[in-house]
Amino acid sequence: MIIIVTVRYCGYSITFMGLRLAVYGFGEIGRLLARVAIKRGHEVVGAIDIDPMLLGRDVGELIGEDRIGVRVTSNVEEALKECDLVLHATGSYLHMVYDQICEVLRFGKSIVSTCETLAYPFYRYPVLARRLDKLARTRGATVIGAGINPGFLLDSLAIIISASVPRVVEVRAKRSLNALARRESFRRKIGLGLDPGEFESGLRSGRYSGHVGYAESVCLIADAAGLNLTKIIEMQEPLIAEEAIRCGDHVIEKGRVRGIRGYGIGYADDVERIRIEFEAAAGSSDYEEIVIRGEEYSITWRSSGTPGDLGTASVILSIAERVEEFPYGLLTMSDILPYGIGFGGRAKL
Repeated sequence: MIIIVTVRYCGYSITFMGLRLAVYGFGEIGRLLARVAIKRGHEVVGAIDIDPMLLGRDVGELIGEDRIGVRVTSNVEEALKECDLVLHATGSYLHMVYDQICEVLRFGKSIVSTCETLAYPFYRYPVLARRLDKLARTRGATVIGAGINPGFLLDSLAIIISASVPRVVEVRAKRSLNALARRESFRRKIGLGLDPGEFESGLRSGRYSGHVGYAESVCLIADAAGLNLTKIIEMQEPLIAEEAIRCGDHVIEKGRVRGIRGYGIGYADDVERIRIEFEAAAGSSDYEEIVIRGEEYSITWRSSGTPGDLGTASVILSIAERVEEFPYGLLTMSDILPYGIGFGGRAKL
């Protein structure tokens, strides 16, 4: 079934093809994906989750809209039978969501996922990446991981800005945000209010993730530049409150974790060429800054901050609306962007 959507804007009529979408994972981000998709003129025809609190409930009701007659189910085949494409939002690590993605691909459905490590899976999961690519090609489908970060702000946007610099020497990108303005689940994963020792132990064990995707952003930029990285370093650490910070009804006591700061660095021939930095903490400023240092001139771009969750939903939908134009297989953002980077120096592929 083809959906024709006509939108009137500033006196003009804009007509486009609406998609019939299934959302795999109906937590906070999945529900936001559904809400944004409907606002953009698409139809949600399936929703998948295993949470008993969600099963059987109407999708429209869960996203705060009118009932649409589509209920959340754990039956993947049932949810996918009428969809054109799947939006996936269940986890950050590919090895934990691999079976879910394979299941979708076996039904011949393309999938756009918020999984951070799927943004450039060849770095951490080369074997799984190769298998996904083969399965997607065999089933005539496309799979791609993206979001606001990684997937856009600190990598794709840096690639686009670099296009105007003839020969690039170094790319640096930083994102800073006030963690107090983010959802509770985000605050938990960066350890807000915890004892520093407990949080650092949790980072090592995987109980807390902090930010996921430093190396993926580094690799996306290097890929667009044809740059053969010889070393990648990732690090993140807690930021400690120097005084008590009020957080709604809660207080982050002095000496407790107020957020995280981390980075990813890509080296070519032992020279730093790409640096990605991320800070999410109570009271931090909201901004993104990208610096492209070139042989002839340099460029600095800075924003006043981008809402992470809504930005992620928008990026995912923007990709989904173009998936039919892409080749089959496992793709990354560097594969679909119309620009590359003219890196100067050695270590070019």
